[in-house]
This record gives sequence, C-alpha cells and structure tokens, in this order.
Amino acid sequence: MRERVAELVSKASGGDLVTADILAADCTLPALGLTSIAYLRLIDLLEVEFDCELDLDGGHLDTLDGLVEHIAEQRK
Repeated sequence: MRERVAELVSKASGGDLVTADILAADCTLPALGLTSIAYLRLIDLLEVEFDCELDLDGGHLDTLDGLVEHIAEQRK
C-alpha cells in the first residue's frame, strides 16, 4: 500500500514529485514540495482508490507513512 500511496502523491503533484523520491524521503510531504492544491487532489485520489474517508484534522497527512497508517485504520 505504501508504494501505491506514493504513486498517488506523485500523480497529485502533477509529476513534480517522483515516486522513488517520495518513498525514500525522510521528511514531510510539504517539505518535498507537495502544495495545498496537490493535497486536495491527493485526498480525492486516496478516497476513491481506497474507498475510505480521510479525516483532514491532525498531522497524519503530513507524511507518507502517516497517510498509509490512516488509510489502513479507515479500512478496518
């Protein structure tokens, strides 16, 4: 799931962020360059892909691993 989420982050960024860089990063997605507009696209992509509703409150959306954990919780 982690790799698929990274692919969707790349897609939401319009290709500005590369999947391999997202997977290897040890920083937040905004630090990588993910914009607020890209975040909105990402949330839509994730909700459709994983058939879940993401809670936009909290810091879990700031990192790839936080997103993956949050999606996994929503799918239980």
